[in-house]
Order: sequence, then C-alpha cells, then structure tokens
Amino acid sequence: MKQFVFVYLGGNQPTSPEEANNHFSKYMEWLSSLGDSVVIPTIPLKDTSTVSADGSVREGGSSAMSGFSVIKADSMEAALSIAQACPFLEIGGSLEVSEMM
Repeated sequence: MKQFVFVYLGGNQPTSPEEANNHFSKYMEWLSSLGDSVVIPTIPLKDTSTVSADGSVREGGSSAMSGFSVIKADSMEAALSIAQACPFLEIGGSLEVSEMM
C-alpha cells in the first residue's frame, strides 16, 4: 500500500470548550474509522520559524500548515476519498494530499 501525507491548512479555532470537544470527538471517530490505514495520526504544529538560503531566521512560515498525518491507501483517489471525509474540513480548513516517495 502507498503512503500519503495529509497536510492540514488553516482551520478556525473553536470558540468554546464545548465546540473544541465536539470537533475533537468527530476527528477521533474519523481517525478510528481508518483503522490500520493510519500510519501517523495527526501531529499538530506550532511556533514555526523560517530559515532562508542565506541562513537568516525569521519567526513564522510561508504557509498556513497547522499539522499533518500519514495515511496508507491503495491510490491517490482512495486517499482523496479519505481526506474528503475528514472533519477538519468542517472547521474551514483544507487538506493537501501528497503521495510519499
């Protein structure tokens, strides 16, 4: 089976603890439904810095990447179908799906 990285971009922060718990529950249900297809569950990212070609460092990044997962699927079409069911889309986020080499 091929492996795909799902990059989480953007998404709206919850406005209350209840909203956060509700979304987290949906997300964990989605992950559980994938069973052994999940290679690396979601890894959230924070405190991004960028190192330029000249070695200079600045706070922040050039993308809205907020995390990633690694999922096994038979094809890009199957991986995209899995991504389309992700609850992250319900909070205004988007997913980039790339096959890993």
